[in-house]
Amino acid sequence: MLKTVLCCFTVLSLAVSLPAEEAKKAAPKKAAGSGATLHPEMKVAADAGTFEKPMATMGEKGDVWTATTMAAGVDGKPQPGKPITVTGEIIDMSCYLQLGKHGEKHVACGKKCITAGQPVGLLTKAGSVYMLMEEEHDPRRDGQTSAFRKAATDHFGHIMEVTGTAASHGGYKGIFVQGFVNK
Repeated sequence: MLKTVLCCFTVLSLAVSLPAEEAKKAAPKKAAGSGATLHPEMKVAADAGTFEKPMATMGEKGDVWTATTMAAGVDGKPQPGKPITVTGEIIDMSCYLQLGKHGEKHVACGKKCITAGQPVGLLTKAGSVYMLMEEEHDPRRDGQTSAFRKAATDHFGHIMEVTGTAASHGGYKGIFVQGFVNK
């Protein structure tokens, strides 16, 4: 009788634990460093500002979308956006996403990338990344916002306070920055 009880207990234990192990193995794993800054050892220069005291500001407060953006929207309605101010390091998206590079040691390369037309980004203290773009639709389309790329290049690797309109879709996050139409 004792043998039968032990045998039943063993079979029951296996029946409960094996499916639990299989479910554990099948559960999706988070990517290593998910949500964290890539290569945190790559620091900004000592004189490049801090998250508590950014070096400078970028962007102007204004309407969520400018008149040119409103007019360019499908049926006069751009995608939803909201005013936002975020502090972070100015980065080039290409080297950051491909290689994890940012900070003081990456300034020379990053400035070349931005000058060559690579996307500009903002890396927050928490590791979130926003793509930065000029907000004014028609001037951006017509090449009349070179002041934005110059400002991003001049402040590459600096901690900046960026004000603009936040928009996102499908996991992509962007901040559309106003105030850089060539004068």
